[in-house]
Amino acid sequence: MIRRETIEILKFLYPKGTRVKLIQMDDPQAPPIGTEGTVFGVDDIGSILVSWDNGSTLNVIYGKDKCEKI
Repeated sequence: MIRRETIEILKFLYPKGTRVKLIQMDDPQAPPIGTEGTVFGVDDIGSILVSWDNGSTLNVIYGKDKCEKI
């Protein structure tokens, strides 16, 4: 279970409209590493919601996947 404080920090660090680049995602449906996208929110379990430029909307899972701001 992710702490509420951590979710609030993620919402602060990744506000709606933030541009990110995918570094790592362990999912067979993942966009290619290096794909860029736009954050459209952070959910209640700490996943960063991203609209990837290739059309995917697969979430970045906190503590498992990695993305960086660009």
